[in-house]
Amino acid sequence: MEHSIENTRNFCIIAHIDHGKTTLSDRILELTHTIESRLMREQTLDAMDLERERGITIKCHPVSMHYTARDGRVFRFNLIDTPGHVDFTYEVSRSMGACEGAILVVDACQGVEAQTVANAYLAIDAGLEIIPVLNKVDLPGADVEEVSKQVEDVLGISMEHPLLISAKTGLNVDEVLEAVVTRLHPPKTRGNDAPLRALVFDSVFDAFRGVIPYVRVVDGCIKAGDTVCFLSNGVQTQVREVGVFSPTQKPLAVLEAGQVGYLAGTIRDPRDVKIGDTVTTVKDGSSEALPGYKEVRPMVFSGLYPVSSDEYGKVRNGLEKLHLNDAAFSFHSESSVALGFGFRCGFLGLLHMEVVQERLRREFDLDIISTHPAVVYKLFMNDGTVADIDNPTRMPDVTRIDHIEEPIIKATIITPSVYIGEIMRLVMDRRGEMRTTESLDAKRVILTCMLPLNEILIDFHDTLKSISRGYASMDYEPIGYQTSDIVKMDILLNGEVIDAFSCMVHKDKAVYRGRQICKALSEEIPPHMFKIPVQATLGRNIIAREDIRAFRKDVTAKLYGGDVTRKQKVLKKQAEGKKRMKEFGTVRVPQSAFIAVLKGGNES
Repeated sequence: MEHSIENTRNFCIIAHIDHGKTTLSDRILELTHTIESRLMREQTLDAMDLERERGITIKCHPVSMHYTARDGRVFRFNLIDTPGHVDFTYEVSRSMGACEGAILVVDACQGVEAQTVANAYLAIDAGLEIIPVLNKVDLPGADVEEVSKQVEDVLGISMEHPLLISAKTGLNVDEVLEAVVTRLHPPKTRGNDAPLRALVFDSVFDAFRGVIPYVRVVDGCIKAGDTVCFLSNGVQTQVREVGVFSPTQKPLAVLEAGQVGYLAGTIRDPRDVKIGDTVTTVKDGSSEALPGYKEVRPMVFSGLYPVSSDEYGKVRNGLEKLHLNDAAFSFHSESSVALGFGFRCGFLGLLHMEVVQERLRREFDLDIISTHPAVVYKLFMNDGTVADIDNPTRMPDVTRIDHIEEPIIKATIITPSVYIGEIMRLVMDRRGEMRTTESLDAKRVILTCMLPLNEILIDFHDTLKSISRGYASMDYEPIGYQTSDIVKMDILLNGEVIDAFSCMVHKDKAVYRGRQICKALSEEIPPHMFKIPVQATLGRNIIAREDIRAFRKDVTAKLYGGDVTRKQKVLKKQAEGKKRMKEFGTVRVPQSAFIAVLKGGNES
């Protein structure tokens, strides 16, 4: 079916987690008859089991549809369902680069949340036309008037004619489609005859066809047989197939200006395709890249080790295959005295780390141990050089370091006003600094604060939800580095450093954190035949200690009668044996000990 550029609309759906993005996309698929009714299921565009179980979107999902408007005109809709979690903000921003408009979904019961604000500002910065939609208006707790006022006051978006829908029941969803037709502009383009420029906003790996980039054609057109290149690295490939998503891949003869689709070429290495890159033809192509390209940089690092050393190759194979479909995480080999050979992995955030580890366990049947997550610190050396480290084992001698800088984030917390005091105490406890407090409505406030990234790594979000009874929400963005008194803390078992437990901590929190780890290990490591000291050290100074008791065999049970010196002699012999055993014996550390240390995090 042919469509003019005037009858094309490219848009995405953005919202806070669980406000109904994917449910709305299901109703749109039904109304446009893109999928037959018998094939429909909940969360149609969420392809992964993990997405469906958790009710979250992890990868963006494009789909092309045909919609007949009330005036009889037929439109081509290109919809992108985006993730809602802060870890995937870059993916959301790139998806917006492929659109002219955004449907902003707000829960009429919960109101404006942190990620609502963040995604709305991303859309405004990208120059998108925003269509605000209030979802779940059929529920008893819906407060349309109050939530509309929040959208106007906080986001500055007019709610003169609000769209009130229920994505669950389909109420007024047809009004949303009509709003897309009337409120959104067709794509701006130099035409099909201009040199090709296409934006890469995602990619997947196919075992038979290699890397398949998802593209939005801005100028020109692309067809099978064309030779194209990526402007950021000059990689070339011959196009074997182009097509759109319906929602599965549907081949076409040509992808024209304004369309969203995919291209299959001869690329085998996922690293050759970078999200946000520009594709152009080798012959008569464009040298002008589309704006907004930047490298995706991991923010959180963790070591992944197989429980059994025999599975090292299996873990490597699993990471390589997973990396093919998720180029946002990185990995390289490393080794640990305690855990053997493993991998150092970089992730966009904690949820991303959790998702990758869960996929490794499920899809590749791997039993893995993860070390304490860490961030990238900048070490300014005495000789003027600057080093980035994400692994405490690579920390140089402290005498060579002038100072250390740690990453800082700007956090936006939306919470009911009754919990302000407890949340402020939480922020201060994590070395944070409150910046601004402003009212969102009569019951809720927006708190803006600065926090070290490593202080929110483990349980900050859980604690925030706990003290606010689940009502607070948080969004954050990195804003740079600041000088901080960071030290490396080592954990010793029986006098030997266990590098897997080494971590970077602020000097003021080192004693508390050391006691916490020592206590967790003393409870999780089973008793041996000899007493095991568990110590936390800063350099040569021991700052915390716990002891793991020894098994004790009652060697005097067979003695009867005689002098007391007889019993003392046997006990002395036993003590000497234990002393020798302590010198040559090894300490077995179970997997539960690593999990206990990880979960111990920053609990306070």
